Parts: sequence; C-alpha cells; structure tokens
Amino acid sequence: MLYHEVQESKLCAVHCVNTVLQGPFFSEFDLAAVASDLDRTERQMMVQGGGDFVPEESHNVSLDGDFSIQVLQKALEVWDLQIIPLDSPVAEPAQIDPELENAFICHLQDHWFCIRKVNGDWYNFDSLKAAPEHLSKFYLSAYLDSLKGFGWSIFLVRGKFPNECPITSSEASSGYGQWLLPEDAERITKSCNAAQRTDEDDEDLKAAIAASLMDSSPVVSSKPDTLENENKDNSAANA
Repeated sequence: MLYHEVQESKLCAVHCVNTVLQGPFFSEFDLAAVASDLDRTERQMMVQGGGDFVPEESHNVSLDGDFSIQVLQKALEVWDLQIIPLDSPVAEPAQIDPELENAFICHLQDHWFCIRKVNGDWYNFDSLKAAPEHLSKFYLSAYLDSLKGFGWSIFLVRGKFPNECPITSSEASSGYGQWLLPEDAERITKSCNAAQRTDEDDEDLKAAIAASLMDSSPVVSSKPDTLENENKDNSAANA
C-alpha cells in the first residue's frame, strides 16, 4: 500500500514528513510544537551568547504554515531518521546511484515533497498530485538532476524507517491522507494526465480560433475618410 496526502492549505511540510514515514505520523500541530521548541532553544542561545537583539518572530514556521528544514529534521529524528544534504561529501554514493537510498526530500521556496521507495519501487509523493506517481529507476536519477537544475534543494533520508503506522488506516482516511494500491495510484495518475492533456488541447483550440478570427477580420480602409476630407477642402476653396 502507498500512503499519500493531497495538499491542504500550505501544509506541504506535514505531507512531506508523513509520506517519508508512510503514514499519518504527524499533524500540523505536532510540527508547530517542534518549531516552538526550536525557537525557544535558539532564543536561549542568543541570550546566553550576549545577543542584544532577540527576534520575536519564528525562524522555523511562517505565519502561513511553512516549516523550516530544522523542523522536518527534528520530527524525523523522533523515528531515528537523519536528513543529509545531497551535495554533502557523506552523500556521495547517493549522488552516483540514488537507487541505493530509500527517500529524498525536495524543497524550493515554500514547497516540500518526498520521493520515496516503497516495496522496491520509487514514487513521487508530491502533495500537489492527486496520487503517487511511479518513477522508473532510470528516470529517478534524471529527475533528481532536473530538480537540481531548477534550483531545488535535495536531501536524502537515512535510518531505519518504521514498518507500521501508529494509527489504523480507517482513522487516517478521515483526514487528508489516503492509502492506495499501486494500481489505483497508476489509474488516478493516468486519469489526471489525460484530463490535463484535454485542457491543454482546449486551450490550443481556443487560441487557434482566436487567431483565425483575427486573420479573417475585414481591414478597414482609411480611403473614404481621405476622399471626404478632400471634398470638404475643395468646397471650402470654391466658397
């Protein structure tokens, strides 16, 4: 089974952590508590270090609900998992062969999502997608390179991943999480892709019709106005 969460508000960090763990392990309130603890620790360190200015705003959670990498890291540490930047020396084997790993976290601006291996197959668990999207082993490396090229920060997740979810699937179904068989995820993905292509075709058709109407519009000549002005000038001269 695949556990997937569809985007709710700006809770992509929550969705990302839960899809790494493959279950509804954390809520937004749990991550907010982690962020609060980090803020408290940071303020204490600044005071102890003799800092004159202690910021009131949080550096670990924004007003609209986006969380920092430190929050994700602390949350996953609860389950003995470690987040490592992909460009660090210790991650060199993963740079050469990402298939050796089990999970990646991707971040750009205010969006987080997870790429995860489940039962030997890789899936993109982006919460902006309706279902997990299967990634072939060959495409995995190319996709990660593409993300890096577009400025995404990529982290790998190492450790012993939990085998069981802390709550039952029936409890999880009442939230924004869902359990899917791989074939169900594939069917949903194909349906969404087909709908997207239809929308794109409709837009292309609208653009073509608009261009055709522009081309067939009659050109208004300015000659009648010119002749009328000439007649007025001649009448004035004769007067």
